[in-house]
Amino acid sequence: MLADPAGARRAGRHRIAVVIPCYRVRAQVLGVLAGIGAEVGLIVVVDDACPEQSGQLVRERCADPRVRVITHARNQGVGGAVLTGYAHAAREGAEVIVKLDGDGQMDPSLIPRFVRPILEGKADYTKGNRFYNIDDVRAMPPMRLFGNAVLSFLTKLSSGYWSIFDPTNGFTAISAAVYEYLPLAKISRRYFFESDMLFRLGTMRASVLDIPMVAVYGDETSNLRIGRVMTQFLAGNLRNTFKRVVYSYFLRDFSVASLQLVAGILLLAFGVAFGVRGWMLSDATGVTASTGTVMLAALPVILGVQLLLSFLGYDISATPSAAIHPLLPARETSPAVPAEALR
Repeated sequence: MLADPAGARRAGRHRIAVVIPCYRVRAQVLGVLAGIGAEVGLIVVVDDACPEQSGQLVRERCADPRVRVITHARNQGVGGAVLTGYAHAAREGAEVIVKLDGDGQMDPSLIPRFVRPILEGKADYTKGNRFYNIDDVRAMPPMRLFGNAVLSFLTKLSSGYWSIFDPTNGFTAISAAVYEYLPLAKISRRYFFESDMLFRLGTMRASVLDIPMVAVYGDETSNLRIGRVMTQFLAGNLRNTFKRVVYSYFLRDFSVASLQLVAGILLLAFGVAFGVRGWMLSDATGVTASTGTVMLAALPVILGVQLLLSFLGYDISATPSAAIHPLLPARETSPAVPAEALR
C-alpha cells in the first residue's frame, strides 16, 4: 500500500495528488476520474478555459470529495494548466504530484508505478514511455515512430537525459520538493511543456526515470497539430541545448570535456573551411591540390570529430542518476490560486 488517503487528509496532507488539465475532454474526463485509485488523496482538475466547460461538468457530475476544480478565465495552454494544478497540490501538502491527461489515453491504475520510485527516493521525476514494449512499437504507424525518434534525440541533446525516450509523453509524476525549486516563470506553457520541463530538471541535476506503459486510444481527438508545433519544438530544443551546454560546461563547471568541446568545434570548423577554400581554388584554377593541402584539411576534421565524440561520451556518462529531493530544504511554494476559482 503506497499511502493511507484518509490518514493523510486527517493530517492535513495529501501524500499523492493528481493534476488533470482539461481542454475538450468532456466525453472522457468523468471516466478518468472514476478510475483513480484510493492511493491518491487529492485530485485537481484544471479547466483551461475549455469551450466544452469540462470543469463545470465535473462540478455537477462528480461527487468524489478528493476533487477540486480550478477554472482559467483564459486559455493558458497545457503547461499553464499543469503548473496551476501543481501550485495547488503543493500548497495542500502533496509529496508527489502526478499529471494525468483528461482524454482517457492514460490508465490511472498505473499511478502507483509512477509514484513509487519517487516515494522510495530513487527518482525525482518519472514519465511514461509508450515505446518500451517491442510489440507495441510494431503496431504504431511508421511516421509516429520516426517523429518520436527525432523528438527524443533532440530532447536528449537539450536535457542531458540520454536514457529517456518518448519525451512528449504527458503521463508524469514529480516530487513536490523538486517542483518548488523549478524556475516556474521560464517554463513553456504550450505543447513544448514536457520537453522544457526535462531541460529545467536537467539544470537542477534531478533524476528522471522512464516508466513503461501502453497508451489507450479511443474516440478522442488530439489537439496537437504536428505541422503547427514542429518549428516550436525544433527551435526550443536547439535553444535549450545551447543553454545546457553553457550552463553545465562553462558556468557551473569547467572540465576536460569543456576543452574537448571547444577544441573539437574549432578544429572541425577550420578543417571544413580550409577544405572548401582549397576545393574552390582548385576548381577555379584547374590545378589539383597537393597531398599536404588535402591532409591539412582532413586531419583537423578527423581530430575535431574525435574530440566531439569524446565530449558526447562524457556527456552521456554524466546523466543525473541520484535523486536530489531528499536533500532539498523546504521552500515557499508558488502563489495561491484565487479562492473563487475553486470548487
